[in-house]
Parts: sequence; structure tokens; C-alpha cells
Amino acid sequence: MTGADGSLVGMAATARYDEVADFYVTEMGAGLDDPATAALLDIAGDVTGRRLLDLACGQGRVARELARRGARVTGVDLSAALVEQAREAEASGRLGIEYLAADAGDDALFQTAAFDGVVCNFGVSDIDDLDAALRTVRRVVRPGGFFAASLLHPCFPGWTDNVSPSWPRGGGYFAEGWWRSQAARSLLRRQVGSNHRTISTYLNALVSHDLVIESVAEPAPPSTWLAENPDMDPVPTFLVLRCIAGPIGSA
Repeated sequence: MTGADGSLVGMAATARYDEVADFYVTEMGAGLDDPATAALLDIAGDVTGRRLLDLACGQGRVARELARRGARVTGVDLSAALVEQAREAEASGRLGIEYLAADAGDDALFQTAAFDGVVCNFGVSDIDDLDAALRTVRRVVRPGGFFAASLLHPCFPGWTDNVSPSWPRGGGYFAEGWWRSQAARSLLRRQVGSNHRTISTYLNALVSHDLVIESVAEPAPPSTWLAENPDMDPVPTFLVLRCIAGPIGSA
């Protein structure tokens, strides 16, 4: 939330990522060339001089790249442990990024439309209350600003038995809800789980908050997956969306 002087204040509740923060930072690394992240940065476009919010910013990997590309960035994440990692990275190489440990769905988080855009890299499936998070997005983005998000494709059926699908085994695509993977190579999702939602749920949620889809990308799986499994057909793996915010009060 914001203080009287406009500065960011507040404390976040305990997050699932707090207990795996070190593992997550090591697992994700600092690279930005994975298909979904690269597509998200591309779909965000030229961010020079724009004020952006990185929602579910984690350790600040994407926030730092946006800042290097000329944006003024604020990062928000529920995990205080990951935010601390992001702040340490900022202290060792200052890019002017401000980080806040807070719930993306907190109605007190920001009170005015202060950002030109919001990005969310693989965060929406970690957010339990999608409607509350999108309400925040709509509130903080200036009319005409953008919301760009990347996620595991809701239609992803898995990649061999070692990589979990978007939904729990035995439940099928229409089984929405939070679940925890047991797949051997889905190391992160075995620890923190994920929220599966259908494409229609995501699209209808965007519509209800007057976030109009402007462009969509479906990045192909990494080439290493195909090389390791030459007999498997490529399947929907990632989904990246860019939306434009309508006038405040029109939703």
C-alpha cells in the first residue's frame, strides 16, 4: 500500500514461495531466453521512459531487464523472501527499482492509476484470487496502458510422464483449482503447486475487467524438449497475452 508521501509500505502474508526461495532463484537463474519470458518481453514492446509494475516479480529477473530497457519499475510479490533477494540484487547493481512485499489482490495496494503498464511473468497461476489481482491491474494502469502476462498454456497436456500437464492427472482440462504436481521433472510445481484455469476462465476474467486483448503469442516448447523426445509432436506449451486497459469505470 502507499503511505501519505506516496512511498510503498506494507507487509505480505506468508507465501508458498517463502520456503523455496533459494531453490527458485537457483532453478530460474538470471537468463531471459526461455520461450515464455522472451515472448513476454517482446510483446511488452518499447518500454523506454514508461512506468511499469512487475506483478508477482519474484526475485526481480524480469523487473531488472525492463529497467535495463529504460523503464521505471516497481516490483510486487507476496513472497517476502523473494522480494528480499530482489532488493539484494538492486543493492548490488542499482537500476532504480522499488520492491514491495504485498498481496497482488490487496485493494489497498495502490489507489490511483499510476502505471503505463503491468507485466506478470508466470505469476497468474500462482495467484489464488485471479479476480482480485485483475482488479488491481485495472486500478493501477492508466487508460490505454497495457497488461502483459505469460503462463503455462492452460491446454498443455504434459510432456512425457516426467513433466506435468496444466491440470492434475485424472482430473482433465476442466478440473479447475489449485493442485500439486508429482511429476519427476516438475520440481517447482511439486513444491508450490499451481492454479489451473481454463482458457475461457482467463478470457472472461479479462473481459470482466475491461482488459481488451490486443495480441497473443503461443511460444513453441524449448528445442531441447524436442531433441530429447523426437517422437513426440509439439503441443501448446506457453501462452502470452497483451491487453489494453479501457477507461476507468467502463467495466
